[in-house]
Amino acid sequence: MAANPAPGPTIALAGNPNVGKSTVFNALTHLHQHTGNWPGKTVSTATGVYTYHNKTYTLVDLPGAYSLHPGSAEEEVTRDYLLSGQADVTLVVADATCLERNLALTLQILEIAWPVVVCVNLLDEAAKKSIEIDLHALQEELGCPVAGAAARGGRGLDTLRQLLEDTASNPPPRPEVHSCAGCPDCAECRAAANMARAASIAARVSIKDNAVAQRRDRKLDRLLTSKATGIPVMLLLLAGTLWLTMVGANIPSELLSQLLLGQQEPLRQVLQALQAPWWLEGALVDGLYRTVAWVVSVMLPPMAIFFPLFTLLEDAGYLPRVAFNLDHFFQRAGAHGRQSLSMCMSLGCNACGVMGCRIIQSPRERLIAILTSSFMPCNGRLPTLIALISMFFVTGDGLWSSAAAAGLLMGTIVLAVAMTLWASRFLSATVLRGEPSSFSLELPPYRMPQVGQVLVRSILDRTLFVLGRAVLVAAPAGVAIWAAANLSLGGQSILAHLAGMLQPLGGLMGLDGFILLAFVLGFPANEIVVPCILMGYLSTGALTDYSSLAELHSLLTANGWTTVTAVCVLLFTLFHFPCGTTCLTVWRETGSRKWTALAAALPTAVGIVLCIAVRFVSAILL
Repeated sequence: MAANPAPGPTIALAGNPNVGKSTVFNALTHLHQHTGNWPGKTVSTATGVYTYHNKTYTLVDLPGAYSLHPGSAEEEVTRDYLLSGQADVTLVVADATCLERNLALTLQILEIAWPVVVCVNLLDEAAKKSIEIDLHALQEELGCPVAGAAARGGRGLDTLRQLLEDTASNPPPRPEVHSCAGCPDCAECRAAANMARAASIAARVSIKDNAVAQRRDRKLDRLLTSKATGIPVMLLLLAGTLWLTMVGANIPSELLSQLLLGQQEPLRQVLQALQAPWWLEGALVDGLYRTVAWVVSVMLPPMAIFFPLFTLLEDAGYLPRVAFNLDHFFQRAGAHGRQSLSMCMSLGCNACGVMGCRIIQSPRERLIAILTSSFMPCNGRLPTLIALISMFFVTGDGLWSSAAAAGLLMGTIVLAVAMTLWASRFLSATVLRGEPSSFSLELPPYRMPQVGQVLVRSILDRTLFVLGRAVLVAAPAGVAIWAAANLSLGGQSILAHLAGMLQPLGGLMGLDGFILLAFVLGFPANEIVVPCILMGYLSTGALTDYSSLAELHSLLTANGWTTVTAVCVLLFTLFHFPCGTTCLTVWRETGSRKWTALAAALPTAVGIVLCIAVRFVSAILL
């Protein structure tokens, strides 16, 4: 029997953003921390362990930093941890494709921490750009151990583990620290001296013949980031992603729905065999199970398509270009350019968008981004938007009809972006008044996405995570919805009573009481709004499915729906309170009930005002 591993040293993992720190962390610890090809992914420390030669090593992944003279909270965390002396070894990860910039931070770390090991990562990307690094010469220049790696492919990791072990057990002598002799207390002078030395070292240890790769990147950037083509290309890519999501999710959603909902009767027979009372049978089968089955069948297929496509764009290095294109608009709105990245994440899931706001250093601007995340339609709302567009605004089948529907859906998302900017401006001028912080964004190199890793990461880290949270919220809500539909007061169901109470406000908004109630009942999961509407109209006592859009259209028009009603429902689908999962995430991220309430109230107020305006304008014109 093998002996238990002995406790080993603690290793601090430091480096610039976007150099593959999290990839190295994942490769060593197998914890699969989320990684991406855009700066600022790691915004707090992550801790993991790995075993090597029967010894357990603790690895602390520090936030990415450009300097130890803090310009952000993340850089302050990194500096303070390195100064604390908690780490036995500091592992500095550097990008082989832009060594000069990375060495500036490395030299700063060498001034305050020892022993230090440098891992020159992304050697595979450097090779593609005809960049060769002389690792031995770099080790001589820095006076500390140096290893080369291509962590995404697992290259060089065994050498790195051995080097960390050797350095921890037998630290080499500390080299002479180079500093500015003229005025050692001058931070600007010391920074200039560091940059000059970094440039000098990089010039001596790297051989570059990357003119072809640089020309390729410049050509792509002229297309993807120019004033003339940057925004149109971005919209086309988003429209294509949405079209693939719409077309690709239809059949899997239908098959999954048939599979899951087909298990209701066997489950009901089991409960009947156990002589369960009628109310327990109804609550479990028609309430809990039916609601969860509906949420899974509607959410899973589009998320399983959208998140991988989104992650492919991220892995290829395109998402920072989105932030670059939209930075001007967010700057004018008093917000942060990185909010565009969290806004894109909100298209998949508003809760993911809220968590993505961690990349924004400014607390004020991070809060603005959190409060406006739900202005973007998530995968839970997209099926409703698609159904409304297909029934009332685009008719017919075929490629051109689906393209027109995708274009109209794209138009609703542009409206959502515009309202996000307006809401950000409103908040920055009122309750979160302040000046926008400076925004420095490094555009990473374009990379060929690793499709296999993208699929695994997007499914495990995003799709299943979000789906799990939605199911946890939807399960008890399903029981409550069933109870409201099946328990009576004064000969009328609780559901009908609630719809009657909401009828005045619903009528004012161009809706009706059952529609407005369906949005309230859809708080656990937006996917159940349409089934709740049908349940109210048909008085079925359980969430009701529809066999086709034509059948659904006939049912809705029979209950008084017009094109104006569809427009108002579409607007309120876009702008209403976020789902329970998102509200819970906002509360966890802010630690405040006040900000959570505002995150729910702000989009709801916008939706109510827009619906009332549409109703009154239509009454005048029509």
